[in-house]
Amino acid sequence: MRFFLLVLVFLLCETAKAQTFPVKPIRLVVPFAPGGSSSIVARAVAAEMEKGLGQTIVVDNKPGGGGNVAMLEVAKAEPDGYTLIIGHVGSLAMNPFMYDKLPYDVDRDFTPISLLAIVPAIFVVHESVPAKNLNEFVALAKKEPGKLYYGSAGNGSAGHLAMEYLKQATGIDIQHVPYKGTGPNVIDLVAGRTQAASAGTPPLMPHVKSGKLRVIAVGTARRLPTLPEVGTVAEQGYPGFETSQWYGLNGPAKMPDAIVKRLTEEAAKAARSPKVLERFAADDAEAVGSTPAEYAAFIKKEQARWSKVVRAANVKAD
Repeated sequence: MRFFLLVLVFLLCETAKAQTFPVKPIRLVVPFAPGGSSSIVARAVAAEMEKGLGQTIVVDNKPGGGGNVAMLEVAKAEPDGYTLIIGHVGSLAMNPFMYDKLPYDVDRDFTPISLLAIVPAIFVVHESVPAKNLNEFVALAKKEPGKLYYGSAGNGSAGHLAMEYLKQATGIDIQHVPYKGTGPNVIDLVAGRTQAASAGTPPLMPHVKSGKLRVIAVGTARRLPTLPEVGTVAEQGYPGFETSQWYGLNGPAKMPDAIVKRLTEEAAKAARSPKVLERFAADDAEAVGSTPAEYAAFIKKEQARWSKVVRAANVKAD
């Protein structure tokens, strides 16, 4: 009887905490350096979530180890809702298969709260490449195997794996040139020192508009409103192909259900707010705002996709 009373008291205390949550600022960790899409998503959504939660959300960029440094810190944090992290395709769906051993388990050590945004990946070539679409690029690459080079933000980066995925789908042989970040990668691509790349729209579109780069395919399932004339990879002959950068809200494992519910509701409301929709539209990003179950299922689907790509390409993180 005493045991059941203790359990009841504990549950009542947890319920009370959830009902008053939050009573202090929330820390939202971004596992990458400032300035990228992850920071844009985090700050846009956090600003709107603050209105509903009535507390400040402090965005804290903590780069290192391909996102692993920040992920480990949040995995070890108290599951009280005051330490959250931006989940990402790299940290949740790619890293588990590129690192021989991680100091945490992405499936057991985190609570999925809500999928916030999907940022489309596009495939581009330098203006000197005589290919107007994906099929022409594939034909060129097959005519000259091993002679075309593509750059990425680094070994094991989302852009690296997107191009390896394309290589596997199309059967082409092109060479990888890893850089230390998106910036140096784009600089050499625009200069013509590499011939192709895949990344989110924000760093590439200014150069597409200037004519230095040409978009040959869109990685997402649907065409982009800003590029209605460019077909998806799937449309151009490779059904089922899909790649994007995506960002979600996660916390440590074992968060109280009531707190997860509150955060999910506010995250979904924020993601669909007029200000966030307007901000995301500038980068062709799709605002989502899902339930925890939908987000968890999405992560599993992405893990199934990228585990195959990583293993087939034998990609190992530096």
